[in-house]
Amino acid sequence: MTFSTFWREKSSFNPFVTGATLLIVVLLVASTLLLPLQTQAVLDGLKSGIFQYFSWFYILICSIFLFFLIFVAISNFGNIKLGTNEEEPEFSFLSWLAMLFAAGMGVGLMFFGVAEPLSHYNSEITSGSLAQRTQEALLHTVFHWGIHAWAIYGVIALALAYFAFRYKLPLALRSCFYPLFKEKINGKIGDIVDIMALIATLFGIITTLGFGAAQLSSGLHTLGWFENGDFGLQVGVIIVVMLLAVLSAISGVGKGVKILSETNLGLAILLMLFVLFTGPTRYLLSAFSENIGTYLSNLIPLSFKTFAYESEHIGWFNGWTILYWAWWCSWAPFVGLFIARISRGRTIREFVFGVLAIPSLFCLLWFTIFGNSAIWFDSSIAQGSLSAMTSSPETLLFKFLDYLPLSSLTSLVALSCIALFFITSADSGIYVLNNIASRDKSLASPRWQAVMWGVLMSLVAITLLGAGGLATLQTMTLITALPFAMLMAIICVSLAKALWLDKQYFEAKFNPTTVLWTGERWKSRLKQMMNPTEDKDILKFLKQTALPAMRELRNELRSEYDLTVDVLSDFTADEPFVEFVIHKDSLQDFKYGIRSVEREIAEQLVKDETLPHIQQNTVYEPISYFFDGRNGYDVQYMTHEELIADILKHYERYLSLLTGVGQELMTHEQTELAE
Repeated sequence: MTFSTFWREKSSFNPFVTGATLLIVVLLVASTLLLPLQTQAVLDGLKSGIFQYFSWFYILICSIFLFFLIFVAISNFGNIKLGTNEEEPEFSFLSWLAMLFAAGMGVGLMFFGVAEPLSHYNSEITSGSLAQRTQEALLHTVFHWGIHAWAIYGVIALALAYFAFRYKLPLALRSCFYPLFKEKINGKIGDIVDIMALIATLFGIITTLGFGAAQLSSGLHTLGWFENGDFGLQVGVIIVVMLLAVLSAISGVGKGVKILSETNLGLAILLMLFVLFTGPTRYLLSAFSENIGTYLSNLIPLSFKTFAYESEHIGWFNGWTILYWAWWCSWAPFVGLFIARISRGRTIREFVFGVLAIPSLFCLLWFTIFGNSAIWFDSSIAQGSLSAMTSSPETLLFKFLDYLPLSSLTSLVALSCIALFFITSADSGIYVLNNIASRDKSLASPRWQAVMWGVLMSLVAITLLGAGGLATLQTMTLITALPFAMLMAIICVSLAKALWLDKQYFEAKFNPTTVLWTGERWKSRLKQMMNPTEDKDILKFLKQTALPAMRELRNELRSEYDLTVDVLSDFTADEPFVEFVIHKDSLQDFKYGIRSVEREIAEQLVKDETLPHIQQNTVYEPISYFFDGRNGYDVQYMTHEELIADILKHYERYLSLLTGVGQELMTHEQTELAE
């Protein structure tokens, strides 16, 4: 069996996507091992370049994502369902919220729950009294983990869910570009999208695994199980956890993983409540309320703040906010796919506010309880000992728990949460990587692919941790997330186009001409429908149907009602027309016209072999137009008598308006014309 045959028959991989991704990763690992100093210099240079030239882009585009989602939700687009119009949600509202709540948890919250507020509290970004510094520290922490992070996830999740459940396309990132590239998404354009998403997701997951390994090692050392939490222990943790994740991924025991995830979520909530009720409870509840207000009142200014006028804080800004925005972008395919899978049947409005509000509120509660408590203990009991450890953030959670009762038990619970988050994140990451790299999203991935991803992530994480620790992992996330953030901007354009077309499609009404149809002449009308009209057909309609009908009605109105009526026509104009005009003194004339209008037909319809009657790229239609500028419609199916009836229908409307609001409007317009 040749390698290409094996690749095709024994894997679900897209050869180009997977091969290009593996090549990039292997080159990175090899250069890190063989040329560590040169590689680090290149990475540092790329990081500095992104900080210098693209930090504004991260801030602007992530804010655009947020306001794009809010606009879509509050507009008429918010009524569109992620599925058919009749489809009901797959999960109950409470179950759906619970799963969103679970998605908001992870290794990151465990790692940064204490460390980040304390870091900001002791950094240059805060100033003033103890209370002011605490408030600002929590503001910046919540800003990093709040609604902007979930807007980044939400854009990808909404696009994935919409195109998968509404357009019936595969649940894949390349599907999000269908309105822009149509069938080309199944070619190299789709492959490039998948490569960018695969690399960004891979390094986003690896970075998270690095944080988890560092904190797990520190926890094992704190509990006294190992003498130190050095690099060797971190390597062991990565190997053991990834082994468990791979076993979980290849076992197919989804129910067991679900139970573990729910148990883990329960443990995390219990730990949070324990800290709330054994810590300064009243202070924390008051701080939670105030943190909400502070966050909301500063949301708009912070959304666009690039510190262009506060250059002394640029280092902090790049090292925290920009790195976070890059991290969230790299995690967007991972979290977005999970959210999309559970959101079928929801309206866009329900989806957006659920995704933005619920997890953000939980993150705010989590950081209030852990962050405010840590600062409170540090300033009142610990005498700054917690602040002194901000350079080792992986140890802070366990040192913080020492100031609460039952510290050994709570540290064990925290360690269990981190381990389970670690395992489930790696397990889910393997699934997402297989999905992105697959040539057919409906194919089941063979077990060896899960082993391959597990080994790959472990090797890259260990190599980069050994080369430069967590900083190197963060640098790789920053670099790989930039092109994907640009890709997300294009996804917003594609989604906006699709939503607009969706609205037009479902709001499209029958042609007014068809209201007059009966069963008579149905064969001739069917023949007209199945033979797209050319310009000569429209000229024939204007001359033989429209013009005689208008002249007959003109003669009747002149002879019987003494009205001043004209019928105008020009069959040599760029848009040939006939026009029926009833003149009114001091009022706007009544006008009903029909012109020949050229319309393009989509190329894919012309090429569609199941539509043999469509042979050309353009058709011509006789479109009506009126005295007041209203949109007209195609009248080619009308008979002589039906056309007279249609003119009279609009004339009756014209007369009825003369007795109401139309009189003043039409008089005013006539006056302007006279002037």
